[in-house]
Amino acid sequence: RKVGSIPHPFSSSNIVKYNMTILNKLIKRSIRHRAAHSSLSSRPKLSHPHQQPRRPLSTSAATVATRKNDRHDFPPYLLAAPATSVTRFPSGLRVASESIPGSSTATVGVWIDAGSRYETPHNNGAAHFLEHMAFKGTSKRTQYQLEVEIENMGGHLNAYTSREQTVYFAKVFERDVPRAMDILADILLRSRLNAEAVQRERDVILREMKEVNKSNEELVLDHLHATAFEGSGLGRTILGPEENIRSLTRDDLREYIDTHYLAPSMVIAGAGAVDHGALCELADHYFGGLRTELDEDQKLSDAVCLDKGKFVGSDVRIHFKSDTMAHMALAYEGSSWTSEYAYPLMLLQTLIGSYDRAAGKTVTSKLCYDVAYGELANSISTFNTCYKDTGLFGLYAIAEREKVGDLMASVMGNLAQLVDHVTEENVERAKIALKATMLMGLDGNTNVCEDIGRQLLTYGRRMTPAEIFQRIEELTVEDVRAAAFKVFHDKDHAMAAVGGIEGLPSYDWIRNKSY
Repeated sequence: RKVGSIPHPFSSSNIVKYNMTILNKLIKRSIRHRAAHSSLSSRPKLSHPHQQPRRPLSTSAATVATRKNDRHDFPPYLLAAPATSVTRFPSGLRVASESIPGSSTATVGVWIDAGSRYETPHNNGAAHFLEHMAFKGTSKRTQYQLEVEIENMGGHLNAYTSREQTVYFAKVFERDVPRAMDILADILLRSRLNAEAVQRERDVILREMKEVNKSNEELVLDHLHATAFEGSGLGRTILGPEENIRSLTRDDLREYIDTHYLAPSMVIAGAGAVDHGALCELADHYFGGLRTELDEDQKLSDAVCLDKGKFVGSDVRIHFKSDTMAHMALAYEGSSWTSEYAYPLMLLQTLIGSYDRAAGKTVTSKLCYDVAYGELANSISTFNTCYKDTGLFGLYAIAEREKVGDLMASVMGNLAQLVDHVTEENVERAKIALKATMLMGLDGNTNVCEDIGRQLLTYGRRMTPAEIFQRIEELTVEDVRAAAFKVFHDKDHAMAAVGGIEGLPSYDWIRNKSY
């Protein structure tokens, strides 16, 4: 679904697998260090897991300063990381870049605060449809000319659509950054949207939909969002329903551009061999004419959805008698990007971890140990998906139909215990893995550019790696327990399950096991 997408640096699939002997030494050393320097943390210690963490990630929050006494804990390359330059134009357009010394290539792109959650039932699928149409020719370039120009530069042009963001980016040599910005503006603002091309692309998207529906994981997660956020924009799929794919017109797509591609909703991001001043000049030249706000008629039109995501305890079950495997996603309401629980839940996701039978019985938590040695599932993984005003935290599992009941009993038992049975050693191990994952997620110009664009849209600023390390380091056992209590304890859940699920316990049974 996400063409050329970049994994989120905190996704569970990226967790580093350490040599356990070395890791245990690091954990013990870290615990000793924390005991000796407990007075360094500015966060008040939580005396009870029912209390809540006290440092929200609001866009107005001041950057966490790395204290002098703590600086020796961070590696030199972390403290010497290049600064991110940010310029905000009077129109609301933001330009952010990070110049990486020694780099001869650059990634530049446009991050737009527009995705399927901002669509209506009438135009659901428009953002994804436009992603396809962007490469079909503009008023300045035919599709062939566009392809040849990118190829002759040795560049790479790509795009993806998610529920909250639409992204177009180019990877080019330093000398070609101005041409890349010209092309990005051209495909975003001057796409021809030829009626014949729109008609041809319907079949392409319908074939893509068939492929998506063949993937049980994609299917389950779409159903999960549909039931968890029933009646709101977050419950809509990125591709949209089949009837919309067949009926969306050129005028619908043009209206979507006019109502969603506004200056305050856009971030021009760059990383690598990028000069910030030059990038600002290019942004002003190519994107300086963007509109700044919707008129009253557009605000009331059926092209714009501005509702809030409201979590609904519910489930959807699709039983196939012939299927020997069950694919299940169990989720609770998580945190928004800027919630004070965002980092504790990142750590909790890492702590619970994942298990895949094909990779052997190397496990990262009590839950994964029980699943692995009880042979309860082929795989199980933790996900932590943040949105602007809510989130989903949960588990995705694939199991044989005969093991579904035992698997759910193990999952619910382990989740309930997280409120009281998280140890300092568990937390320290998860911190090390989370920090390593974060750094690996910033390897390369494209990953850095992705991080800049995403953070500007979600936080309103770019957090430095040192600040992220500091936030992770300040987390305590009590913080993690408080997050687990808020998410799991006596809370409604959402579930989507497909396949051989006749052994799946009822909604009420699962609900009653949450405490």
